[in-house]
Amino acid sequence: MEFKNEEKKQKKPLRHVLGWNRTSYMFLSVFFVLLFVIGYVWWPLVTDYLSTYDPNYPFWIQMDWLLLFDFLLMSLLIMSGADLKKDLPIVLVGLAGGLVIESWGTQTNLWFYYTYERPPLWIIPAWPIASLAIDRIYRFLQSRLKTKKIIWFKVFYWPVFIGFLVYMLFFVWPTIDKSLTIMAVILCVFLIFTPVDYKAMILTFLAGSGLGYFLELWGTTRYCWVYYTFQTPPFFAVLAHGMAAVAFWRVVQLFPIFLPKIFQPYDHFLRNIRRTEIQKYGEE
Repeated sequence: MEFKNEEKKQKKPLRHVLGWNRTSYMFLSVFFVLLFVIGYVWWPLVTDYLSTYDPNYPFWIQMDWLLLFDFLLMSLLIMSGADLKKDLPIVLVGLAGGLVIESWGTQTNLWFYYTYERPPLWIIPAWPIASLAIDRIYRFLQSRLKTKKIIWFKVFYWPVFIGFLVYMLFFVWPTIDKSLTIMAVILCVFLIFTPVDYKAMILTFLAGSGLGYFLELWGTTRYCWVYYTFQTPPFFAVLAHGMAAVAFWRVVQLFPIFLPKIFQPYDHFLRNIRRTEIQKYGEE
């Protein structure tokens, strides 16, 4: 009887195991609303995609299982441990960073979309969603490797990131004369040679690259976007997701430092108003 009682106590609801909370359901709702808005605004793209279905073949053969996998994976990840206060900076940085990266790639013709937009606005919301998913993977890795000594991450840091930088120069060399490419290289050099947390940067790089592989595999094999090398996908594109995740993570770390300073004058203003109201009603 005692064993059965202990077993019952150990069993947790699925939502607790997955780390779901009220904010998780809000995030999922916003995700679905976002998909609806994108589908409504860019309806011709949806009809083009649906027109590829051939009733002469079984549904399970034509079903895009990789797209379904990516969709379900990111849906589950963004719902896990959702926290509006912590996640809002990630969303904002992902949105802005995604726009910058897509502009760089499409303007320099490192890659192009089948719609030939430079960049297509419908792809931008995917970046903050991917950023949230990467954050969840990073936190999972962090919890599993919390006992690992930092020295090991320092050992792997330099070969991994220097190797990426060399590979990046090789991949983007045809556009090295473009100002956007030069700025991208300079930014990567700055981020790599100013490490603030070896462990966090390595794990974020791994998380971003891991998720990036599945996203790039879907996009390039479906010809949603094509790289100038016509690889499906190029290995650099996979690693670039990891580097982008590191860049976004570095920016998010600045929010607690600069936001209080930005809003400090407004806080003083609101406090003065509140103090005046208290004095006014106190006198009455």
